[in-house]
Amino acid sequence: MKKLLFILLLLTGCTSFEMPADFEARQVETGGFDISVWQKISNPQGLYYVYIEGDGNAFNAHGLPTSDPTPKSSFMRELAAENISENVVYVARPCQFSKGKRCEQKYWTDARFAPEVVEAEYQAIKAVVGNAPVVLVGYSGGAQIAGLIAVNKDLNVMKVVTIAGNLNHETWSGYHNLPALTQSLNLADYKDKFLTIKQVHYVGEDDEVVPPALTKEFVGNQKTIRTVPNATHDKGWDKLQISTD
Repeated sequence: MKKLLFILLLLTGCTSFEMPADFEARQVETGGFDISVWQKISNPQGLYYVYIEGDGNAFNAHGLPTSDPTPKSSFMRELAAENISENVVYVARPCQFSKGKRCEQKYWTDARFAPEVVEAEYQAIKAVVGNAPVVLVGYSGGAQIAGLIAVNKDLNVMKVVTIAGNLNHETWSGYHNLPALTQSLNLADYKDKFLTIKQVHYVGEDDEVVPPALTKEFVGNQKTIRTVPNATHDKGWDKLQISTD
């Protein structure tokens, strides 16, 4: 139980952060979920870097589901804000920063990667980028979303980048002795197709939430893995630079 509470606390660390003024905030309606998006676009036909948020504040320190999954950590928003590229988009997960009529707890717990969640994230991204080329950058559970979108949807994906990514939630749940996410899709079921996409995976040397070994086991190709020294699940990533190389 102590280990479970430690993992949950790491996932829900608290900071405050406001996106820079050059990022426009908007709500994208996706037929059930209103997805919160911050975007900085100066070349609509150019390459987009799309940052997909992690699972957020899904559980409290007692291991119980919260009523609001809005992330307390600003980690992913800060990474997006620091990207100096022409087109940068930060995409929250369903029910983060905005509550709608479909916001049931299952969508940030057991069904966090459900088909309707993946579809909502895809629709939000598609509404912003259209047919332009895109690099999907997924953090933690957002990596699972990025992978599922890349293999199943019609985005012009040039590359998938994961940061402390949960790529196989079945293995991850087993590792931490957590309940299986029975209402969720799993990227592991599309692994062969996923591994044909250009990709790079950043893992934190000291990450105890998504240990590097889980990513290495899933990916296999060690050339696509970059270990960040001294990085935990949400600390030590401030020097990370995302590129198309």
